[in-house]
Amino acid sequence: MNVKFAFSRPTQTDEERDLLFRGYRSAGYAGLQLKHGQYAPYIDEPERFLEEWGALPGAASALIAGGDVDDEIRSRLVPLLDFGESIGIERIVFCHGLSRKHVTTDDIRRFARQLSELGKETEQRGIQLSLHHHYDQPVMHREDFDVFFDRLQERTVGLTIDTAHLVKSGISDVAEIITSFAPFIDNFHMKDFAEGDWRVLGEGDIDFVPIFRAICAIGYEGWMSADEESGGGVQEGMLQCLHFMRQGIQEAQDKSSRR
Repeated sequence: MNVKFAFSRPTQTDEERDLLFRGYRSAGYAGLQLKHGQYAPYIDEPERFLEEWGALPGAASALIAGGDVDDEIRSRLVPLLDFGESIGIERIVFCHGLSRKHVTTDDIRRFARQLSELGKETEQRGIQLSLHHHYDQPVMHREDFDVFFDRLQERTVGLTIDTAHLVKSGISDVAEIITSFAPFIDNFHMKDFAEGDWRVLGEGDIDFVPIFRAICAIGYEGWMSADEESGGGVQEGMLQCLHFMRQGIQEAQDKSSRR
């Protein structure tokens, strides 16, 4: 398996942001998946981002963005696409900013068509569009995944699997989602969850053994990002999460090879 490990974490200050950028390579990660606040100041000045961080391989392997899916989505995302193309990102991880309470099955089908069209444009720019499902967002329940991905056109939108958001949404069999939607999965956000809160990997209630086995079974090759939102230290979270992911993948591979 050729898994590339990334790190993603919100930062509250310039000092935390700088720790993130300056520390991910030495911690052992191949890239960062940036939250909005970490790239927003540079959107109109991509050359400034490249001047400050462009020498770091993978510094912007993905941009995490969000918003409504409507007829104006393309015009709203053009500045982000321009910026992403200028700095050489691989994908936009898109979170749909609408409560699941206000969404019908027909709405989900319509969102799939609209994001498919947007995905065609991002592909022309060399950027993959990946849907990040979320708790209380349109693709939340198990049946929502079927509705959305059945209506996609030409697989122009990938799927970012978020372990903790699945569990918070009531989907306990994360491995089944991975197996069923393997053709669409192009990214993982790995985080733990317990008592209503995000936790550092390994400190929550999620059983990751079947998750890593499913990832191994589908022969996944791509980005796996620790999505560290527990509020702990930047450096501590980097090291603990990477150790957890590497160990989980290795143990799953060892188990598979012994069969």
